[in-house]
This record gives sequence, C-alpha cells and structure tokens, in this order.
Amino acid sequence: MKKIALIVAGGSGSRMNSAIPKQFIEINGKPVLMHTFEAFLKTDPYFEFILVLPENETDNWRTLCKNHNFSINHRVVPGGRTRFYSVRNGLEKIEDEGIVFIHDGVRPLVSAQTIQNCYQTALEKGNALPVIAPSESVREVTNGTTRAVDRNRFFLVQTPQTFRVSVIKKAYEQEFSELFTDDASVLEQSGVAINIVEGNRENIKITWPADIPVAGALLRS
Repeated sequence: MKKIALIVAGGSGSRMNSAIPKQFIEINGKPVLMHTFEAFLKTDPYFEFILVLPENETDNWRTLCKNHNFSINHRVVPGGRTRFYSVRNGLEKIEDEGIVFIHDGVRPLVSAQTIQNCYQTALEKGNALPVIAPSESVREVTNGTTRAVDRNRFFLVQTPQTFRVSVIKKAYEQEFSELFTDDASVLEQSGVAINIVEGNRENIKITWPADIPVAGALLRS
C-alpha cells in the first residue's frame, strides 16, 4: 500500500535561543529536516513526501535544498495557525488511500524498526502510535502538592503517528479543540481506539540546545 510521510516542520528557534528555525539548524553538515527525510527514504525508497512549512519559510527551504543538493522529491504545503491546521492542510493534498506517517520534522532519529512497527499495525488496525516507557520516576502535581505515581501506567508519545489516510482525514473534519494535543487525540475524539507500538529511545524531538550535540553523535553512530 502507498506510504506517505507527512512531515510537519512549523517550529521556531525560540527555545533553542536561535534565530534559525530549529528544523533548519545544521547537524553533521546538513539541516535537521534533511536528516528526517533520509530516515524515511532509507526505510523504503518508494515513500512519497509532503512537507508542511510556515509560508514565510518556503523560500529559505528552497535555498537550503539548492545549497545542499537536496533532491528528494516532495511537495511543500503552507502551514496553518496551529499544528492541527497544518496537518489538515497536508492531509488535504493526499488524494488516494494509503498509510500516512505524520512526523515531526525535528525527529531525524526515527528508526526503520519504528517505522515498520507503525506501518504493520496501521495496515492491520487502522492506526499506530509509537511510544516508549519512561525511565525516570514520575510524580503528579495537584493543587500544589505532589505524589508518586506508577510509571508503568504511562508512556511517552513519539511520531510518526500513523494512520490509514481515509481514517485520519475523516477525523480531521472535526472542529479544532484545545483537547487535541497530537494526531492520535484527534482520532480518539472521533471515537476510535488508539493502538500503541514500540518506538525507539533515540527518536528524540530536537527542542533544546543540548539536543543538538546528542543528535549529532547519534546520527554519526
């Protein structure tokens, strides 16, 4: 079945203390976003790509592609005012049935195994959400007091959140809600149960300055 990587790259450099959007910061000689594309292409050379970018960053991206001889074929779609609308814009460009992998542009370390886990489960059950178990202790804060909770009851959510195209497009016909924290929560609100699969611990979301050298070391290895 057709595989589409819908890569959402609407971040800024605010938490990076950088004037450059974090998806464009270079690691090991190329922008983060290019590493992300390559992670999918290494898994399956027939992936189709849709990239959602802030409209004011598309020229910068074209310049980077030219400077780095980046030739992976993809469509660029303008983002919306929130991630919900950005994803909706990207989904509207998919005309055929298939499996869509909605992925953060700043997660360049997603493994082939995670992508395969997501694909197989979405193919069989309609959706797949990659997660990892927390390794630290977890505490809950309520009205200024804290208490320990059983970390075995919780998982940390990653991307690509993966769906049959028809299923997630229908879910995104809903009106936006503040309860939507990710794509799985949009689908869940429409009454569909979410299936979790094993992610990979290296699949970090590059957010803070300290993430850059970590990602660089992991990519080199």
